[in-house]
Amino acid sequence: MGTSTNAMLVYGYHLGGDDGGWKVEGAGEYGELPALDWHDPENGEADFQEDAEPRLLAALAGFTETDWRAEGYRDRRRNAKAQLGVGFETHCSGDYPGFLLIAKGITAHRGDVEPIDFAALTAEVQAADADTKLRAALDALGLNPTQQQAQWLLCSYWG
Repeated sequence: MGTSTNAMLVYGYHLGGDDGGWKVEGAGEYGELPALDWHDPENGEADFQEDAEPRLLAALAGFTETDWRAEGYRDRRRNAKAQLGVGFETHCSGDYPGFLLIAKGITAHRGDVEPIDFAALTAEVQAADADTKLRAALDALGLNPTQQQAQWLLCSYWG
């Protein structure tokens, strides 16, 4: 098994994480995530992204199903996720993830080269009303990033 070393260019917000500190208003003295009614970081099984996605699906797409065995569940969930227009990516490493809430992402895997047309990418995120969708997601999660507005972010992943 190998190690991936990827470069990522994303449009959205850097939310931070447990290891490097959360980059949101209300973070604790040591960068702890502020209290959220949908996520309990003290629960050893809690995972920020696993808790955040159902919150977004319910609040923004009206998808509240939990029985993954129900016929058509996966299709309905996939359609609801597409309706959001935003999603999560992690950067840094698999063991110490930093979380990104994004509307667009491009990954260059080790050894690959990805051409970047910023004008086309910017037109794409504007046409998709990405800023509005990102703000709606942040509101649904009850998070206010310290980053003032959505922007293009270059980050790495090792894992």
